Amino acid sequence: MRALVQRVARARVVVDKRVAGQIGRGLVVLLGVGRDDGLRQVEWTAAKVAGLRVFTDAQGKMSLSAADVGGAFLVVSQFTLYGSVRRGLRPEFVGAAPPEEAERLYGAFVERLRGKGHTVETGVFRAHMEVELVNDGPVTLYIDSDEVKEHGI
Repeated sequence: MRALVQRVARARVVVDKRVAGQIGRGLVVLLGVGRDDGLRQVEWTAAKVAGLRVFTDAQGKMSLSAADVGGAFLVVSQFTLYGSVRRGLRPEFVGAAPPEEAERLYGAFVERLRGKGHTVETGVFRAHMEVELVNDGPVTLYIDSDEVKEHGI
């Protein structure tokens, strides 16, 4: 499972000229589901994203989580995080999970965040979306559960 996480002042997703989800201060999570991912990767990635300490405290250090600052999450499905351009310029997506499985695990990720009491907005799975955001910092992090699979997740 791959997550590209951006700290934002505000963000929204528009589908067919209608706002599908929007947040103020918080984190935008572009989430890709890999072919070999399961609920263990969902649990690990959701816990990692929810616990990220990327908001500044009174001393200006990044030591606060979204929950600490009353921030929300905007989670957007992003299968292109599994795009590979190793051979040529046209991306291949062989590492991405099939759409039905990806949607199931994407939904489980959203529910894990909500289950921990977080405010979570979403885009629309498999839709063409316009994602608008104001990156605060900028702060952008890349999280990949494959990097820790050898440690038992």
